[in-house]
Amino acid sequence: MRPVGENRVTGLAPEALVPKALVPEALAPEVLVPARGSGGPVEGSREPVGGSGGPLQGPDGARPGHGPGRTEAAPLRFAVLGDSFSEGVGDRAAGEWRGWAALLADGLAGPGQRVEYVNLAVSGALSADVAAHQAPRAVALRPHLASVVVGVNDTLRHGFDIGRFARRLDGVLASLDAAGAVLLTACLPDPGRMLGLPAPLARPLARRRRSVNAVVHALSARRGAVHLHLADPAWTDDRRLWSADRLHPGERGHRAVAGAFHRLLAERGLARGPAPSPEASEPPPTRAETALWLATAGTGWVLRRSRDLLPQLLLLAGEELLHRGDGTAPGPLDARAETALAAALAATMGK
Repeated sequence: MRPVGENRVTGLAPEALVPKALVPEALAPEVLVPARGSGGPVEGSREPVGGSGGPLQGPDGARPGHGPGRTEAAPLRFAVLGDSFSEGVGDRAAGEWRGWAALLADGLAGPGQRVEYVNLAVSGALSADVAAHQAPRAVALRPHLASVVVGVNDTLRHGFDIGRFARRLDGVLASLDAAGAVLLTACLPDPGRMLGLPAPLARPLARRRRSVNAVVHALSARRGAVHLHLADPAWTDDRRLWSADRLHPGERGHRAVAGAFHRLLAERGLARGPAPSPEASEPPPTRAETALWLATAGTGWVLRRSRDLLPQLLLLAGEELLHRGDGTAPGPLDARAETALAAALAATMGK
């Protein structure tokens, strides 16, 4: 399933928080593709969505072409924002990235209801990209559900600033909340641990990840989001869930994420279709395919990040070693990160 016109050509710590009631909003004049199995038009077809009056109706209240007295529930609109995790990288089906969000969309609709799903996530997206480009488009769709999972790429940039990240994420969640969307969020696994980096390199990334997750937890609670704690060892320690790069879920991982979100939504009456199957539908990559990926796409990823992150990460690792040498590690560095996090939370939560 590919949302029309979107970037899919390449393809619990805190318990879940109770979201707002799902109330259909005015439908936006946007063309979306119904999810598979939602009872809508054939996949890949285009059906217009009504304007501020809701679904297109005749004088008797029926959808045009559906006959007198036959009505159809308003479609449930699901917008997906974020980076490669939400784009579906790691779960290739029919030559394209599919991912957890598409799998979840297939299980949202109840009897007589359609799901209209649009994936705005882009590989490599930062919080700044989500705030500037994805969020305005999502708000215009007036989604009933909106997932926002972002932050790992911010932690992998030399200019990481937890205060800026908090302001951007707060703005994105606030705009979608004001548009009436139930929010889905997730925190992040530790990239240094996932990649098996040595401690002097892993610790700076772990501090950034902890700061990002603290902001995500606080803002998720503030907005009543449905939250999935993907930093839990149950996710990070099961290598069967992860692809060869150890940064993106494989098909089983995407299915596990979709299933976990489906359970949380079903508990609140917001997912009324069948849960996604946990069983992989595609054969796992062979060792040769994995080696080829690591030698091509994986090497490209490392080179791109090395130009941006590695020089500063080496400086941060140098700080780690210096403090270890004088017997103060990791105290001062942890304290500096905690001070920055406290200031970020005060600035956003104090509004």
